[in-house]
Amino acid sequence: MNGPLGSFDLWVGLFGGLALFLFGMDIMTVALKRAAGDYMKDILAKLTSNRLVGAGLGAVVTAVIQSSSVTTVILVGFISAGLMSMAQSVAVIMGANIGTTITAQILAFKVTKLALPMIAIGFLASFISKNEVRRELGNILLGLGLVFYGMGVMSGAMKPLRSYEPFIDFMISLDNALLGAMVGAAFTAIVQSSSATTGILIVMAGQGLISLEGAIAIALGANIGTCVTAGLASIGKPREAVRAAAVHTLFNVAGVLLWIGFVPQLAQLASSISPASTELIGIERLAADSPRQIANAHTLFNVINTFLFIGLSTQIARLVEWLIPDRPIVVGEEFLPKFLDVGLISTPAIALDAVRREIGRIGGQVQEMIEAVMPVAISGTRAQLEKIAQMDKVVDALHRAVIGYLREISLTNLSESQSRRLMTLIQIANDLEHIGDQIATNMITSAGKRIDEGVVVSEATANAITGFHQEVVKALEGALEAVAKEDQAIATQVRGMKKDVADLGREIAAHGIERLTADAPLRLETYAREMEMIEILDAIFKVARRIARSQLQSGQATDEAMVETV
Repeated sequence: MNGPLGSFDLWVGLFGGLALFLFGMDIMTVALKRAAGDYMKDILAKLTSNRLVGAGLGAVVTAVIQSSSVTTVILVGFISAGLMSMAQSVAVIMGANIGTTITAQILAFKVTKLALPMIAIGFLASFISKNEVRRELGNILLGLGLVFYGMGVMSGAMKPLRSYEPFIDFMISLDNALLGAMVGAAFTAIVQSSSATTGILIVMAGQGLISLEGAIAIALGANIGTCVTAGLASIGKPREAVRAAAVHTLFNVAGVLLWIGFVPQLAQLASSISPASTELIGIERLAADSPRQIANAHTLFNVINTFLFIGLSTQIARLVEWLIPDRPIVVGEEFLPKFLDVGLISTPAIALDAVRREIGRIGGQVQEMIEAVMPVAISGTRAQLEKIAQMDKVVDALHRAVIGYLREISLTNLSESQSRRLMTLIQIANDLEHIGDQIATNMITSAGKRIDEGVVVSEATANAITGFHQEVVKALEGALEAVAKEDQAIATQVRGMKKDVADLGREIAAHGIERLTADAPLRLETYAREMEMIEILDAIFKVARRIARSQLQSGQATDEAMVETV
């Protein structure tokens, strides 16, 4: 190959620089997610029904964690848990597109000379700092330095192309908006990073190798190419994840189709709001001004599209729900985890929150078991008892999935607060599994003995046991709500139920002793079965209080960690 394109240095510099760029982006993104994951989750959790607020928060969260896919996964969790409607998530997804443009704005600054100092300082901070937050900030600086250094390497490698006619002719052909968009979409789909596409465009613009209109056309295509990543990530996922990916794709494709015929006008608008180097002329001015113009055009495209489509978020949600209807319930689906996405493990804060939601599913199954068991335990048949015992298999399956997922999270680089939270979630999951066993094994066994012995529980005793059972159910409901909402006040209320439940237990015990002296058949057997039920319920109540205590301790640890961070 003749000319610069046959130069070994050019290709090594181009691909080596791209590798440094992508490696730096990966380091920076991982550090941002570790440092800000908890805060970003909490911000999104405070979403209101206001669409503009949702779009704004989506932009902020994505700008901070540098990953629209993570933002989308958080939304899927909220939708699945009923905390957010599909229409609300549409506005956030639109805002996430704005957040991704922050990368281009940062890259447009001419700071390649600062790359090596940033790498040095970032590495030093991450290597010697014992404070978790400072260590992650060091990694962020290190990653950003590598991004800028990679851009510098690519820029230097591309210099010879400024005078290579065949390459210049090809770049001129990209002024055709449709061709440019196709190139941008294909390249972004291959490298799985719209930020990489934008970074290369800015490098090329800095060398005067591409016109503003050609760069905008490629950037438009990159918005379509990035949808491939979301689409691939949604394969095999719950319907909510597929719908979120579909919203992302529809929005981006519609936006590109809307603007593809107005690239010159978008270029003119971007130029009018960008600083101009009037002291320069020709290719030098093009190289000086184009990077910022490209970044501004990228931001304008996404901001304007968001304002154009945000009023249609409800209609878009309905369209997506019509295009992707709910799947029929598959036999055995209840045994499979719903929130444990393997892709989240690299973001421990979000992965741990996914575990909390899955534990909520276990809690719901346990709660259903305990509510159903009492009437059956007092007067039900063996078939009814077996049906309740089978419900524990779902609890066991989800418990195994949660523990396995938490093991995978534990192998990542966790902060101290995340490690404490992981241990708390393991304990809560084990406690819920223990309650399931108490019902499916101990209560069912006791009820089986009742049937074998022909014991009949009197109406007065049945009412007393039912009253005690209702208090235990109330305690478990409160403990589960405290975990689901991370609410310390509810956990405190559950802990405070001890005296009332103990008093009620003593009253039932006294009633049982009084009944023991009554002249009735099977008094000893009846007394044994009745007291056995109370003992099992009391054991479940103690576990519910333990769950509430775990949530209290977890909340206190989180508060302390936030104080240390500040």
